[in-house]
Parts: sequence; structure tokens; C-alpha cells
Amino acid sequence: MRNRMNRNAGGPSRGGRRRRRSTTGGRGRARSTSGRRASRSGSHRYGPAASRSVESAMRRRKHGTLKSGRVGRGGRVKSRKQAIAIGLSEARKKRAKVPARPKGGRSASAS
Repeated sequence: MRNRMNRNAGGPSRGGRRRRRSTTGGRGRARSTSGRRASRSGSHRYGPAASRSVESAMRRRKHGTLKSGRVGRGGRVKSRKQAIAIGLSEARKKRAKVPARPKGGRSASAS
């Protein structure tokens, strides 16, 4: 009965709270975060113009007026992913802040 009342009084073996390890690793200074995350903190990947063009493409898809391919040739776009890709492509043509396309091209599983 006594163990139930003083549950948090004991160590980890008695059902008490476990101590959290420090992020300093036993040293006085704090460990730095990974370089990838730290370097990206100051900048955004996409600019506001890019997000506007993607929003426009999504709206046109919902209305059924978004087409893929050349004028007069392409069919209606029904896929959400395809609408986003078209919006990003239009943003690239307008020189908006958008990351470059992947270099590898399409994978065999995506079709």
C-alpha cells in the first residue's frame, strides 16, 4: 500500500520518474543542431509568388479549367499532385523563388 502512495518518490525501478539526459552530453556547452536544419532557418523554400501560382492552379483544377500539355492538346487535370506541379512550373517561368526540379527525373515506380 505504501508503494502506491509514494509512487514518484523512488527511482526508475520503483515506478518513479526517470531523469532526462542533458543535451550537453555531460559537457558544459550545448550540442549544435544538424547543419542542414540550422542553415535553412533563415530562408523559406518557396516565395509568395510561387504559392500564389500554385493556389491559382489548384483553383483552376477545382473548376475543371486546368489543362496539361500544350494549348488545345492536353486533357483536363484531375490529380492534385499534377496541379501542384503545373503551378510550380508556371512559377518557374515567372522567375519566382522556387527550388530547382529534381535532377534524376522520374523514377520507375511513379507513372
